[in-house]
Amino acid sequence: MSLTIDSKDDFNSIMLSSRVSIGKYLNFVKQEDRESIAKFVHERFSERYITPLESTPKKNGFCIMANCCLMIEALESFYQGWGDTQGRSELAFCEFFDRAKEFWDFRGCSSEFYRNVRCAILHQAESTGGWRIRRTGPLFNPDTLTINATIFLRRLKKYLKEYQEGLKKADWNSGMWNNLRKKMNTIINNCKRV
Repeated sequence: MSLTIDSKDDFNSIMLSSRVSIGKYLNFVKQEDRESIAKFVHERFSERYITPLESTPKKNGFCIMANCCLMIEALESFYQGWGDTQGRSELAFCEFFDRAKEFWDFRGCSSEFYRNVRCAILHQAESTGGWRIRRTGPLFNPDTLTINATIFLRRLKKYLKEYQEGLKKADWNSGMWNNLRKKMNTIINNCKRV
């Protein structure tokens, strides 16, 4: 996929995170600077999904889970190299929960989680199917279908750090990097006004 932003000025003025513009990211790619790109990816996700939740004194489990669900879908699109998750949202959660050891508690019920937590919170502002969101207890109680949003966020933060470290160690031409670059090309193209 080729990049279609109109001018070099756009490359330097469009920010992908607080410190990385499109131009800066493209320079990292040109230099095959895995360390800087991995740091940028961590920064982008932290700024958008984690830091806002950690910095507020008034925390709410539903807000935490809504952000976490957005982050999981976005992270999975980076991992898989998907331009978007349209038609693949449920698959994104199934793949993520099967792969991320921090969330193996949800293996076997990832489709239920997707329907009753992700979709229900994002579309109806509530959980459904008897699922509960709390900020106490274990990460997940399968008997009561209760999720501890605080632990969930903490584990997602840990997963993001592990993803960053994996990027630093992986070969530039690995599937992990090819998929990240593919996703980033889509993100950059989405910056263009249509």
